[in-house]
Amino acid sequence: MDLNDAQPDPATRHTPVFCTIIPPHILDNLAQSDDPERHEPARRTLEHDHVARTERRAIAARGGLTPGEPGADADKPNRTIYDARHREDLPGKKVRSESDGPSKDASVNRAHAGLGATFELYLKVYGRKSIDGAGLPLNATVHYGRRYDNAFWDGERMVFGDGDNDLFKDFTISVDVIGHELTHGVTQYTANLDYQGQSGALNESVSDVFGVLIKQYALGHTADQADWLIGADLLGPNVTGTALRSMKAPGTAYDDDVLGKDPQPAAMKDYVHTIDDNGGVHINSGIPNHAFYLAATAIGGKAWERAGQVWYDVLTGGELTHTATFADFAALTVKAAKARFGAGDEHEAMIKAWTQVGVTTK
Repeated sequence: MDLNDAQPDPATRHTPVFCTIIPPHILDNLAQSDDPERHEPARRTLEHDHVARTERRAIAARGGLTPGEPGADADKPNRTIYDARHREDLPGKKVRSESDGPSKDASVNRAHAGLGATFELYLKVYGRKSIDGAGLPLNATVHYGRRYDNAFWDGERMVFGDGDNDLFKDFTISVDVIGHELTHGVTQYTANLDYQGQSGALNESVSDVFGVLIKQYALGHTADQADWLIGADLLGPNVTGTALRSMKAPGTAYDDDVLGKDPQPAAMKDYVHTIDDNGGVHINSGIPNHAFYLAATAIGGKAWERAGQVWYDVLTGGELTHTATFADFAALTVKAAKARFGAGDEHEAMIKAWTQVGVTTK
């Protein structure tokens, strides 16, 4: 039996996917560099990620995950941090549990804090008890591999590389990156969006949306104050750019001799048709990302309160299918905004935002 053909029933299973914060197109560009200091880490990272994706497909073929029942302490985080000690064996050595005080290792402390910031937003704003809604323990591994230029959610835990200290810094630095990856877990336990084509781009976009909301919530920033950047702290001093992605202006996050130019479109007229990266999931996510930015800034105030609530309602409402298109998602946001807030500013902002990026809501 071909493992790629053996997919669990999306209606009853929650399929983990292997999701990395650095998209393949950036690593592909780095892998072609003439400088071994740059192409060797990229090539090792690409090789690792390819193997990990294959393993994740095999796990998915055996069946997905389902949420448990909330326990007595489900409204409190239960975090455990491990140290891979620059190996690729997971989870590594346990170095900090929930009851422990701060570590001498800054990466351990940042991972612990990022898991906590993500847990706090979902609980205090949306009433969600951890990423599965039932108090799932949050685990993370730091110091993964040598000069590993990525961070990922593998369906069970967060894993952080240290970067190469040239183009990318330690991947525990950006709380929005941690929130992004953990939100793949929320999607895994809710809408379970297929990681391919438009549904895959929505999967990536939902993670970007809640990643920036987690950062904004932690900083207390309103929509107008926020930078709307993903991974703004990750890029090293030798990179010409501001972040990995910009929700405010997709396609402008970086323009670098080695990394290349940010390829994200902001509207459907520039949609990228490709077979790479599961149909361009990290590229075309710029379109729904920009729609969220437009809606949130039009509504104003704290983006997690109204625009974010609408996105959360759609993600968890049960009507979003695993093969949803941008138009499907857009229509549900319009419906959800009206259901929660009435036919007022929020409803109008959703219609206008999707229209501006060229996505129909009917």
